[in-house]
Amino acid sequence: MAVVIAAPASGSGKTLVSLALLSWARARGESVQPFKVGPDYLDPQLLSEAAGRSCRNLDLNLCGEPWVRKAFHGYGGVCSMALIEGVMGLFDGIGSTEEGSTAAIARLLHLPVVLVVDAGGQAASLGALVRGFRDHDPTLNLAGVVINRVNSARHRALLQDVLDRLGVPLLGCMPRTDALQLPSRHLGLAPAHELDDPTQRRQAWADLAEQHLDLGTLAPLMQAPSAGPSVFADIPPGHGPSLPVAVAADAAFHFRYPETGELLEHLGMPAVPWSPLANTAIPKEAKGLILPGGFPEQHAEQISQATESLNSLRQFCHQRPVYAECGGMLLLGRQLSDLDSKAHPMANILPFDARRGRLQVGYRRLKPREDGLLVRKGEEVTGHEFHRWELDDPRGADDGSVLWEINGWRVSQRPEGWNKRTLHASWVHLHWASCSTICFRWRAALATEARSSPGDL
Repeated sequence: MAVVIAAPASGSGKTLVSLALLSWARARGESVQPFKVGPDYLDPQLLSEAAGRSCRNLDLNLCGEPWVRKAFHGYGGVCSMALIEGVMGLFDGIGSTEEGSTAAIARLLHLPVVLVVDAGGQAASLGALVRGFRDHDPTLNLAGVVINRVNSARHRALLQDVLDRLGVPLLGCMPRTDALQLPSRHLGLAPAHELDDPTQRRQAWADLAEQHLDLGTLAPLMQAPSAGPSVFADIPPGHGPSLPVAVAADAAFHFRYPETGELLEHLGMPAVPWSPLANTAIPKEAKGLILPGGFPEQHAEQISQATESLNSLRQFCHQRPVYAECGGMLLLGRQLSDLDSKAHPMANILPFDARRGRLQVGYRRLKPREDGLLVRKGEEVTGHEFHRWELDDPRGADDGSVLWEINGWRVSQRPEGWNKRTLHASWVHLHWASCSTICFRWRAALATEARSSPGDL
């Protein structure tokens, strides 16, 4: 089983309901697996904090149906409960379609849906909204509605009457209170490590579920799915010497899918944390470096002063394979503007300056120009782009260092990224674990460069 927590639109309260249910389940000793629809990094951090277990992304567009099924049963089946938080509105997918939407996940996995509705300022109008969502796709199992931001007992009674006339169960009524607000940043919710007193917050979320949700109905819906094999059961483990990989991991760099690290470990490439903010050299044992996304712009001044980190990075890039995506790529440029538009020097490995621009978000189809560390000419790769900073890139469209041609829904084809012998750098996030070829190519690149260095291997 497992339950899908969905909503008519972003900002309706589905994250709060999800956090409340996960915290309640954890407090009563249940092992509960959280999932998140789509390519999100920030909501999963909060869901992981509440559940005490790494949240897993279910992304049909990025990973495909086989991986989604494998991940759902492989991770969810080892727990007693499971919960999936949706993305945006229930039927929102790529562009104006339902492709990859929360509804698509619910249909694929045959799961019940709980609709979280912000009913502030509504009474009878709630009926039109819920009826529309229920009848838009009769094949979906709408298990009930949780109403958010209710003003009073009278307001609750009005909304109860409306749902009773529809024959749709009311599964909870969340109060309007500033104490339950989650802080936000320029790309969405604040990361989990920025929340104060997480233990107290978990208790408050669990109390919220106890007091305001119909747990007698919701708990059975949260029962875990049938167990499946390990997600990496069909991938042979790595052979040969260990090839450790340094991974930037601190308050500036934390957009990572947990499966990437697990697959690296499975293939004999254990992750070694490295904090650019700590002003330390990349670990000596590292045979490669991964620079994930995050919020380097929020910490640009501190990064610019971390001279040992930047010097180590410059030296490493000339010797070992480096994979950098989104915020990780910004570390490699000449300058990075912070949240106040003040520019700070970075590693000066790639010839660009980065500053705040317009939001770029969506799935991207990628066609490599030439063979690279992880991709090959002639392939088509799917990734996801999500950033508000932009590059002052002096290269022409025919520059030989361009990684790939990029396009998507209402996005004109354009050149993007850097492709060098030991460097892959791009705005675009990839999901390594759902395409194990990426990890195999990464390991081959690590082994090749390690063999060329005296004393290695």
